[in-house]
Amino acid sequence: MEHATDITGLAFVALTALVCGMVMAHFRQPALVGYLIAGVVLGPTGLGVVESRGLVSLLAELGVMLLLFVVGMELSVRTLKYTWRIAVPAVILQIAGGLGLMVLVAWLLDLPPATALLLGFVIALSSTAVAVKMLEEIGALRSRTGRVTVAVLIAQDLAFLPMMLIVETTGAAGFSATAALRIAVSVLLLVGLVWVLMRNRRQHLPFYRIIAGHVDLGPLAGLFYCFGASAAIGLLGLSPAYGAFLAGLAIGNSAERKPMLAAVRPIQSVMVMVFFLSIGLLVDLPFIWDNLGVLLVLFAIVTLFKTVMNIGILHLLNESWTRAFLGGVVISQVGEFSFLLAATGLAVAAISPEEFKLVVSVTVFSLALSPFWLITARRLQHIAARRLPTWRLVFNLTFAGERFALRRGKSRTGKALQVLALRLGDRRARRRKPGRTETETVETPTETAETPTETDRPGA
Repeated sequence: MEHATDITGLAFVALTALVCGMVMAHFRQPALVGYLIAGVVLGPTGLGVVESRGLVSLLAELGVMLLLFVVGMELSVRTLKYTWRIAVPAVILQIAGGLGLMVLVAWLLDLPPATALLLGFVIALSSTAVAVKMLEEIGALRSRTGRVTVAVLIAQDLAFLPMMLIVETTGAAGFSATAALRIAVSVLLLVGLVWVLMRNRRQHLPFYRIIAGHVDLGPLAGLFYCFGASAAIGLLGLSPAYGAFLAGLAIGNSAERKPMLAAVRPIQSVMVMVFFLSIGLLVDLPFIWDNLGVLLVLFAIVTLFKTVMNIGILHLLNESWTRAFLGGVVISQVGEFSFLLAATGLAVAAISPEEFKLVVSVTVFSLALSPFWLITARRLQHIAARRLPTWRLVFNLTFAGERFALRRGKSRTGKALQVLALRLGDRRARRRKPGRTETETVETPTETAETPTETDRPGA
C-alpha cells in the first residue's frame, strides 16, 4: 500500500506541475514559473504532498546535473566569436558590481566575507531560460539586442562553474593549496574545451555510429554521456555537475548536435520540470510570511540595482540606450543557478540555513515576477518619452490596461450577480405561485368588502 501511495503521489505531482505550467503558458508566461508554483503548493509547508526532505534533495541534485547538461547542449560557443568583446567584459563588470554591492552591505551589516562573496555571485547571474523565453515573446530573440543578450547569458553560464568551485572552498576550512589547484584545473578544462570547440570543426561523438538510427538508444546515449562525464570528473575530485556541463557543451557543439538535441528533448522537458519543482519544494511559506516585508524590499533593491547596472554596462560597451534598456531589463532577474550557489554555500557552511531560505525566496520572487517587470519597464520607457508632468499620470498610463481589465471584470461580475439575482427571484416566484392563488381566493371577498362604494366615496 505504501508503494501505491508513493506512485499516486508522484502522479499527483506530475499532474499539478502540468496544470500550473499550462496556466502560465495560457498567460504567455514561462512554464517554469508554473513548476515553481507547483513545488510551493505541494511542498512540506504547502499541502504536504511531498514531505520527504531526502526525496527533495535527491530530486534537486538529479535536476541540477541534468539541467546543466541540457544548458551545455544548448550553448553555442561559436556565438562568442562575434560578440565576445561585449559578453566577456559585461560579465566581468556584472560580477564586479555584484561583489561591490555585497561588500558594502557586508560592511554595514557585519556579514562574513564568504557570505558577501556568495551573494555577490548570486546577484551577478541571470536566468537563461526566463530571459530567452521573454525575448521570444517580444520577438527580439533574433535581433541585435537578442544576440548580445544571449551572448552575455552564455558567458554567465560559463562563469558559473568557476563561481561554484570558489564557493565550495569558502567554508570553515577556507582556501588551501588543494582548493586553488582544483579551481585552476577546472578553469583550464573549461577554457581549453571552449578554445578547441571554437577553432576546430564540429567533431563526431564516440559510439554515435552504433546508435544512429535507433530511436530507443538516443536518449539513453545522452544519459550515458551525462553521467559518464560526471563520474569521470568526480573521480578527479571536481564537482560531478561540472562534468555534466562539460559533456553537454561538447555534445552541443558537435556534428551530432541536432539529432542529440532531438533525442534528449523529452528528457530535457522532464528534468527542467524536476529542477524547478524541486526548488519550489524548498520554499518555506511560514518563513516568507514572517519576513514578507524584508523579502519584498530585497527583491525591489536587487531588481532595480541589476536593471540599472546592466543598462549602464551595455551602454558603456557601445550599445544604444534603447538596446541597452531592453537587454538590461531582460536579464534583471536572479538566475536559477543562484539556487545551486546557495545550496553549495549551505553545504560548506558559507551561509546559514536562514540565509539560504532568504536567497531561495528572493530568487523565486525574481523568477516569478520577471515577466511582469519587463512589461512594466517597457511601458515606462515609452511613457518616459512623453515627459508627463506628474507621477500619478505616469502610474495611471503605465497600468491603464490592468485598470481597464479590472473595471471590466468588476462590471461583468456585477452584471452576472444581477442576472443571478433575477433568476433566483423568478425561481422563488414560481415556487410560491400556487400558494398565492389560494390566498388571493380567500382574501378577495375581504378586499371587495373593504373597497369603498360609490356612496362612501367623497363627493357622492
